[in-house]
Amino acid sequence: MSNERSTESSEPVQDPRPGGNGGEVDGGIESNWDTIYESFDDMNVKENLLRGIYAYGFEKPSAIQQRAIVPCIKGHDVIAQAQSGTGKTATFSIAILEQLDCNLPDDTGRERKVATQALVLAPTRELAQQIQKNVLALGDYMAVKCHACIGGTSVRDDMLKLEKGVNVVVGTPGRVFDLIERKKLDVNEIKMFVLDEADEMLSRGFKDQIYEIFKRLPPMVQVILLSATMPTDVLEVTTKFMRDPIKILVKKEELTLEGIKQFYIDVNKEEWKLETLCDLYDTLSITQAVIFLNTRRKVDWLTEKMTSKDFTVSSMHGDMDQKERDLIMREFRTGSSRVLITTDLLSRGIDVQQVSLVINYDLPTNRESYIHRIGRSGRFGRKGVAINFTTADDARLLRDIEQFYNTTIDEMPMNVADLI
Repeated sequence: MSNERSTESSEPVQDPRPGGNGGEVDGGIESNWDTIYESFDDMNVKENLLRGIYAYGFEKPSAIQQRAIVPCIKGHDVIAQAQSGTGKTATFSIAILEQLDCNLPDDTGRERKVATQALVLAPTRELAQQIQKNVLALGDYMAVKCHACIGGTSVRDDMLKLEKGVNVVVGTPGRVFDLIERKKLDVNEIKMFVLDEADEMLSRGFKDQIYEIFKRLPPMVQVILLSATMPTDVLEVTTKFMRDPIKILVKKEELTLEGIKQFYIDVNKEEWKLETLCDLYDTLSITQAVIFLNTRRKVDWLTEKMTSKDFTVSSMHGDMDQKERDLIMREFRTGSSRVLITTDLLSRGIDVQQVSLVINYDLPTNRESYIHRIGRSGRFGRKGVAINFTTADDARLLRDIEQFYNTTIDEMPMNVADLI
């Protein structure tokens, strides 16, 4: 089915010509919506959804939620630019739940099989599962059915779940496209299509699959796109798929670095990081800590070193199979595992409430990843601590991160345990 969209009223999102930043696209949008809702009560959502929001522990909407939930609920196409950790997942989850018709009757007026009315795409399996948990938790009083269709799991299980009927499907592009192609995911009733972390999905090479999925959706589907940056290929998606979108930009200075104390430890040499980490271990295990490294191989190496010294740690990266990844995340979420060593794979897919310490064993190779990593701690104004291990070679990168986020990273004090 072709899915032509009228673009007459669409204004261009942004001139994507290189700006004055070394030939890269600036990667920003201009907001065209400035109404702010200070509380969830003001948003006029269903009573059972409001109960779910408060039961989940939200008290006051974050900057992105104050701006974006209502236009999404009103059915507008929406582009929201905000970093991970600012409450984007709950923004579109609440909008989906508000618009769900949980029991669509058939022509005879009888209840029929639950129809899928919302489709959410995410770049990683962990993020898709995180979104699914979010939708189920917020929709706890609405008897919502939400299923995650992700690679590395049984296609047959997905088919059985979809056959029984689910309101919301969250998934990675490859698996979702496969299920649509096999005619196992019925797209005819879908009215909301959400692309989460769109920049990340496109950089991972999912563009063709996303386009193919979109072509099969009903022509009047509402499109909500969330992205931390707006590179050219994301802007291209917005002009192709979206009608006169509401654009919401939450600026960097409104992000969640506030409330997170950031420190560095100058270890001088790479080989001294391990000893430093062992010295810190008692501090780590009083809370829950995530340790980020830049490569999978290094994750395995550090896990082995720590284990051989009788420290209890878990580890996770993209080479592991899905069952193993699920088990490790479950242990970490329940608190039976307290220290998790991982790569950036996890930086967008983990929201463990208790994480109050993030250690960058390696500084991230690109500065945008920094907020995704440390945004895991201290979310929504909770307190958190981030510790960066730096060698002589990292001084410039650390300054660059400080400048980019307009923040200060101090040398770590002796009493860091008191701050956690």
